[in-house]
Amino acid sequence: MYLATFKIGDREDWGLVRPDRGLICPARLWLGEGAPLTLLEFIRSSDTLDGAKSGVSAPPPPSDKWINVDDVELLPPIPRPIRNIFCVGKNYLEHIEELNKDGKISGANTQYPQYFTKATHTVTGPFAEISLHSDITSQVDYEAELAVIIGKKGINIPEDKAMDYVFGYTIINDVTARDLQRNHNQWFKGKSLDGFCPMGPWIVTKDEIDQPVELNISSRVNGELRQSSNTRNMIFSIPKLISILSQGLTLEPGDILATGTPAGVGMGFDPPKFLKPGDVVRIEIDNIGYIENRFVE
Repeated sequence: MYLATFKIGDREDWGLVRPDRGLICPARLWLGEGAPLTLLEFIRSSDTLDGAKSGVSAPPPPSDKWINVDDVELLPPIPRPIRNIFCVGKNYLEHIEELNKDGKISGANTQYPQYFTKATHTVTGPFAEISLHSDITSQVDYEAELAVIIGKKGINIPEDKAMDYVFGYTIINDVTARDLQRNHNQWFKGKSLDGFCPMGPWIVTKDEIDQPVELNISSRVNGELRQSSNTRNMIFSIPKLISILSQGLTLEPGDILATGTPAGVGMGFDPPKFLKPGDVVRIEIDNIGYIENRFVE
């Protein structure tokens, strides 16, 4: 299933998407008037992907219930996350190497992932304009990432059971103010400015993605290819990331886990290629789609 949150007129809604046909069906026309009010509620009430599917075992909506996607405004699939977005730093070896210009990093730490979070208010739409916050930063960077949506509550999850807790996947751009990241000597501040987490265009349920998850991932700035890799190149796999994160920490349905970015970020160039007003960043992942955001003053 492809599930999106959208705005039509002044009303926010969510529903089932047919990306191949450019169509979307509002949840109430798909599941009936008793449908959860938001996609997040649907994820939380389904508890597991199988539970979600059992709730939609009825025939697909008839053709007159579908709306053209171009007639709605796609919003982030979870516009108001229940908690900060969990993120992973330095999860692709080539990304570590491109930032290792002074030779101080001997290699990847393959035992412990580097987790951090982005504040919930960073979340914005898959095609929204994003402020560069030029009054406080001059080094805004992009990071293409696959994000995992947790579908079931769990703690101390064994690695071989971790995929049972996945609801689906989406795309995020882990936008980062590199100078703030450096000045504050930590990651939260530079990654948590308003609008610094465009997300979408929808959630793709895990049954649509083959296991293990090996998807091409790329970013382009004004059409120029910057990042190009595959999620198979992650140092820590999705099951391992979920398992380690859940040690002593209860994961909740609707939690979002961004899995790290490959090489090709702006800071990795010499000289760096930070974003400027008018730049358009497009991030694409196989089997999901793309998000595209213009950066403004």
